[in-house]
Amino acid sequence: MNSSGAGGDGKHDDDSALAEFLSSLMDYTPTIPDELVEHYLARSGFQCPDLRLTRLVAVAAQKFITDVASDALQHCKARLSAPVKDKSKQPKEKKLILTMDDLSKALRENGVNLKHQEYFADSPQLEMDPSTREEN
Repeated sequence: MNSSGAGGDGKHDDDSALAEFLSSLMDYTPTIPDELVEHYLARSGFQCPDLRLTRLVAVAAQKFITDVASDALQHCKARLSAPVKDKSKQPKEKKLILTMDDLSKALRENGVNLKHQEYFADSPQLEMDPSTREEN
């Protein structure tokens, strides 16, 4: 008995599932607008008139952003639950505040290396005129 016939049925099932999924994308409204996805696809040199493909990219981007945000939240919670040596510096309320370090770690785990420039307030290189500075 030849088993290649069973493999052909599996391929047909995969094709029909893919076709059904792609057709369901026409009824789905992604969080990321189609125009924005088309803009960045065109900017990267990719043009496709098929709206289903644009929405597929939007769904993939939404999944990536969700994963990064979830990982950053886990890093934030881990940072807040870490024991603090100086009890006076421990906040009474534990607010979840996303920091650049949390986001950098989450992005690094997802294959994006982010380098941000350090910000220094009142840097001597900026030399602001004291008359233009706002006083509170």
